[in-house]
Amino acid sequence: MKTKFLLSLLLLYNVAVGSAQTIESTSYMVQGNTISYQVIYPENYDSNKEYPLLLFLHGAGERGEDNKAQLTHGKSFLIDNFHSSYPAIVIVPQCPSSSYWSSVERATHNDQITFDFNVVEEPTTAMSTLMHLVQHWLNSGYIDRSRVYVGGLSMGGMGTYELVWRMPGVFAAAFPICGGANIDKLLKNNKHTAFWIFHGSDDNIVPAEFSREIFKALKKKGTDVKYTEYPGVNHGSWNNAFKQTGLASWLFQHINKLYLIKTPSDKVCK
Repeated sequence: MKTKFLLSLLLLYNVAVGSAQTIESTSYMVQGNTISYQVIYPENYDSNKEYPLLLFLHGAGERGEDNKAQLTHGKSFLIDNFHSSYPAIVIVPQCPSSSYWSSVERATHNDQITFDFNVVEEPTTAMSTLMHLVQHWLNSGYIDRSRVYVGGLSMGGMGTYELVWRMPGVFAAAFPICGGANIDKLLKNNKHTAFWIFHGSDDNIVPAEFSREIFKALKKKGTDVKYTEYPGVNHGSWNNAFKQTGLASWLFQHINKLYLIKTPSDKVCK
């Protein structure tokens, strides 16, 4: 398979230059659009094994083209937990400064930002490219497709919800932090993805009410979902979430049983 061959060259290069570097900078291009990303490899990486995949999405402030800023928040959390304790291949893409993970209408009035998740049908360029990147890794032969996870903060929390409903059946579990979503789309297209939602009660950028409403809707539907709200915490609730006891182990408790039974079609909602 061409995909696996190209990734094999990348992994062999890592070994040659430094005994399998912990973090590798790379990029992916499709349909003329490029997305830069960092790969965090598990300790003692073995290319003959399949590993869980964790995708982490940064916030709006870390957009750009330097392929570095996306690890401003969460780098220690990702390395400390998924390098050795819970070995996984971690993908951390960077959204270009001209785009946004989520298809949302944003408006600012009197220094207040409002979000409308119910007006845009098509994925942004960044989201479309991201979906292709995820599929690229799923097809690589290096991923345990029953253990694919996603999480993100702020804009990345919004992107987490949207990626789940645009790629139904792919993710076993997700942890959106201070995000928001098109609830109707999420309820209609979510297949077996468990959620642990985080938000600060005093968030003055992305209202905590978004997470409260999503939690209520998912709970009513019967989804495996839990919600942690941090009293008195503003928009930086990711600092609390990264210290949350049991988050990494909670992710790894979830297995996508669809991939233990058969290989489903790679459906992508556009």
